[in-house]
Amino acid sequence: MGQTTVRISEATRDTLRELARAEGRPMQAVLELAVETLRRKRFLEAVNSAYGSLRADANAWAEIERERRDWDSTLLDGLGVQESRATYRPRRKPGARRSGK
Repeated sequence: MGQTTVRISEATRDTLRELARAEGRPMQAVLELAVETLRRKRFLEAVNSAYGSLRADANAWAEIERERRDWDSTLLDGLGVQESRATYRPRRKPGARRSGK
């Protein structure tokens, strides 16, 4: 993984250092977590905004609700809530050998 230098204020550096110490992690890891957390927050804000716009359009929202009902009918593929699903176990090809053990 490549590295680069980012300029931050001394106050931010001191805060980052304290957070890293409290977390018991390197400053780089804390900074990466902070950036990823902000990215996810912005993503969810955009999704919420888009749903807000969609909800303001009665026809579009009705279509979304119809689609959700259609998808709900496929849940569990007809299995009852208490029924277990079959476990998938891939078959070995004829003549295939297991790795040496």
